[in-house]
Amino acid sequence: MRKFSAHYIFTGTGRILNKGIISLTDEGVISEIVDTNGELNEPAGVEFYSGIITPGFVNAHCHLELSHLRDKIPEHLGLPSFLKIVNEQRISDPLNVERDALNGDSELWRNGVVAVGDISNTNVTFPLKSKSKIVYHTFVEALGISSNRAERAFTLAANYYAEARKLGLPVSIVPHSPYAVSNELFNKISGFASENNSILSMHSQESPDEDIFYRFASGNIFQHFTENLKLDLSSFLPTGRSALESVIDWLPAANKLLLVHNIQTLQKDIDLIIQTRSPGQTWFVLCPRSNLFIENRLPDIDLFLKNNLKICLGTDGLSSNRNLSVLEEMKTIQTHFPGIPFSELVIWATRNGAEALSMNDWGGTIEIGKRPGINLITGMDLQHLRLQPQSKVKRLM
Repeated sequence: MRKFSAHYIFTGTGRILNKGIISLTDEGVISEIVDTNGELNEPAGVEFYSGIITPGFVNAHCHLELSHLRDKIPEHLGLPSFLKIVNEQRISDPLNVERDALNGDSELWRNGVVAVGDISNTNVTFPLKSKSKIVYHTFVEALGISSNRAERAFTLAANYYAEARKLGLPVSIVPHSPYAVSNELFNKISGFASENNSILSMHSQESPDEDIFYRFASGNIFQHFTENLKLDLSSFLPTGRSALESVIDWLPAANKLLLVHNIQTLQKDIDLIIQTRSPGQTWFVLCPRSNLFIENRLPDIDLFLKNNLKICLGTDGLSSNRNLSVLEEMKTIQTHFPGIPFSELVIWATRNGAEALSMNDWGGTIEIGKRPGINLITGMDLQHLRLQPQSKVKRLM
């Protein structure tokens, strides 16, 4: 049994305790929560820390298998050029990929992450994820914009899905993005998701080129496919609509859906999601440092707040980020959107991600009976409850 206290405990539920006490079993399960009303008299056995205690972080979007691309790609290339380099460099010695992915897993753990929504295009990270102290939901991406490759692409994803299931990993088959999946492949993914009631994830509205691709069958993404990847897109018919409008009907309304990046998201897109999807089944995953790295632009987070959207945080992979720190994503948001309170950022980094990944039965909030992991954030402005450049996270349990 261990007892923790700090200047503040942010539970992730919206409840904030001033010098409260939380007791945990040796297995990390919360057995008691005491609201001292700020009057902690240093009872025996309580570990008091200077800083703020939060639940363990949930990284709702990561590419662990791209960890070997750290520092390999220049910043601010824009999405099409970034994709070109990723395609050129993602093939590497499997031993290097495994080694760097394992290092990425350790980095996530050190940075207070307890759960991850992780993108996989291969099976290379499955063994390490099955043994990790972190709980992963693996999103096996199916890719293929050419209609004649739909069957092969889905079969490959289904094989990876079965392999992940054998290892005990929570897993889904998902589309990479609107622009990388044909109608035929979308149809297969949609049917499988409906049948299995699985969680969906999709890169969405990450670049203006996505809409150009769908509206006009032209632009930099179209050029990337035809010139860099040598794909025959003669059968692709432009829809005259945005990318999200063009594929929304293939995203089963009742399934949980994580839309990732969202830097182009406008009010009309939010209205479309509200009109077409079941209430409460859509989460918007923000990866601000990756957005700045690739497109040098951030989502309109104020718009998301105005619409009371459910927001999660992700780091993306080390191909587009310097490290795998959810705390650094929180700092970046606070810098660019100073009106967002720290309490809201904590909910995005903990509870919302756990709910999106169906891990809220054990994680995401500090509540009796849960084992969410316990983080300590130090180096904060405790008077104004603001993160500082020097703020750090330490795992307590």
